[in-house]
Amino acid sequence: MKTIAVSGCLGFIGRYVTDKLLARGDMVYGIDAMTQVAEPRLLDIWAPYLDSQQFKFVVRDINDLGTFPDIQAIINLAAETHVDNSITDNSRFVRSNVLGVQHLLEMCRAMRQYEIPTFVQISTDEVYGSIGTGETTEGSPLAPSSPYAASKAAADLLVQGWGHTYGVPWRIIRPSNCYGAGQYPEKLIPKAVRMLMQERMIPIHEGGKAQRYWLNVEDCAEAILTVLDHGTNNQIYNIGGNQEASVQEVASAVVRAYHGPEADPSRYLDFGYTRLGLDTRYHVNDAKLRSLGWEPKGNLMQDIPVLVQQERAILRW
Repeated sequence: MKTIAVSGCLGFIGRYVTDKLLARGDMVYGIDAMTQVAEPRLLDIWAPYLDSQQFKFVVRDINDLGTFPDIQAIINLAAETHVDNSITDNSRFVRSNVLGVQHLLEMCRAMRQYEIPTFVQISTDEVYGSIGTGETTEGSPLAPSSPYAASKAAADLLVQGWGHTYGVPWRIIRPSNCYGAGQYPEKLIPKAVRMLMQERMIPIHEGGKAQRYWLNVEDCAEAILTVLDHGTNNQIYNIGGNQEASVQEVASAVVRAYHGPEADPSRYLDFGYTRLGLDTRYHVNDAKLRSLGWEPKGNLMQDIPVLVQQERAILRW
């Protein structure tokens, strides 16, 4: 049994990580600011763990936390994540993704040396920037293109700096493009379903040609736990996906899952949108993670019809 703090525990990836930690018997200290992307109904689902004291929850912005209880590790999933939002209001991203991480690191540094927890920073493949061909490894240079990616890259460097200077043990994890049940509806798959439900066109940036490496959120959570359990301190781990596909291919698959295999996706996709600084392709090499025994079980094109049925069952705002 471990005692783990999870910041952003009510967020998309955070809920899956917390679920898995609780299910296997770990003690979880959950932290969430309960912004618009949080799922407060999870607290009802986790009520038995709250009652048994296996799960303790605090409503707090990570910038406002005071002290940690006795924990072995903190998994930092608290972050502003949506690229479009970072372009329109980057100050929130700097506050949460940079200053928030600095505050958490200082909290760890303030603890007695034998009590300092391992700092597990959940980063993103976007810190590497766009690549035309091939793969990025953990040693590839950082070349972020958006304020979001830049804020995450800055946080990664802070984590490494606090490790070198103050001895805070760390592990950095860089997932690929996550998808799955319960994702906030500003993301591609749930957003596309919502548009179809409202009989509106699906907005697509730059012709939908951008390529992403798609990672099922269940696989992402398993990868995070794999690094927590079997990873090495002061190391970086990429998480690859199960399929590389363009935004247009994914949106087209959503249309066919919604309207039937004979549907013409071009009738439902609106390509008249641009995004500043759009990266054309991400693809990470995750051999280092796979050497720890992890491999993805999801299948993007098989998962999409299931997600479409789940999303169309209720209009999520």
